[in-house]
Amino acid sequence: MLKKKLFKPVAASLLSVSLLAGSFTPVFNDLSSQTAEAALPKAATKVTVKEVVDGDTVKVVYKGKTETVRMILIDTPETKDPKKCVQLYGPEATAYTKKYLLDKTKTVSIELDKDTRDQYGRLLAYVYVNETMFNELLIQNGLARITVFEPNTKYLKKLQDSETKAKAAKKGIWSNPNAIKGGCAPKPAPKPKPAPAPKPAPKPAPAPAKKEIFKNCTEMRKKYPDGVRKGHPAYDAKHDRDKDGWACER
Repeated sequence: MLKKKLFKPVAASLLSVSLLAGSFTPVFNDLSSQTAEAALPKAATKVTVKEVVDGDTVKVVYKGKTETVRMILIDTPETKDPKKCVQLYGPEATAYTKKYLLDKTKTVSIELDKDTRDQYGRLLAYVYVNETMFNELLIQNGLARITVFEPNTKYLKKLQDSETKAKAAKKGIWSNPNAIKGGCAPKPAPKPKPAPAPKPAPKPAPAPAKKEIFKNCTEMRKKYPDGVRKGHPAYDAKHDRDKDGWACER
């Protein structure tokens, strides 16, 4: 009887924990969750990452020279190809690569395979962050799919196993039928244009000068000894006998 009484609350607690754990789905694996199957390959060479071009392409300093490195056996969704749209999960793959390969606290190394360069002159490599193969990490998170260009197939089986697991777990691109087909990511909404600044109110027209009236030139010359030009408030055509535009001039 005692054993039965104890089992029920324990079983209930385990069921609660199981349900709670199942309600959380991690978005992407990180390096802390990875366990390297082996130490860093002896053929790997330490590099300094200068720039992340996109999810599977980076620029590094390799043996004292700046090189563009294309990761082997994987292909992340496009973000820079002028002939293609920005594909679903492309920006996420690029952001993920930047997060780890530009982290100055981590050591980045590359390992070449049989063909060391592609037709564009880029180095073809497996990239490692500390001792974790980053090519595989992108596959595990559904941020890349396997693309084979022989003879560079050294770790093909390893990556195929990781891709199978990512598909089963519906990670990243495998969670979205459109992403699986290479669909386009939605374009960000255009930023609203700022409203035009209100036009300043027009300045009020100056009030016309008050008309001055003089009976004759004698009266006018008391104030304006030399007379006044046409347009002056005191000008009066009757005081401009010669019609030269001056009234009461001397």
